[in-house]
Amino acid sequence: MNMDVSAIFQIAGIGIIIAMIHSVLKQMGKEDMAHWVTVIGFVVVLFMVVRLLNDLFTEIKTIFLFQ
Repeated sequence: MNMDVSAIFQIAGIGIIIAMIHSVLKQMGKEDMAHWVTVIGFVVVLFMVVRLLNDLFTEIKTIFLFQ
């Protein structure tokens, strides 16, 4: 089984960047925009996780021959 840790680093990188943008926008007094940036970052990460889960379930399906 091939473990790819680059996806974990991508998710962590997105989280760090979103946190920095959120804090900068909040200090500028634009809390609404900061919350939208956080929501958009969450949606991007959610799509990445869904894609990875799809790959996992496809791999499980091929292992147990449930095609």
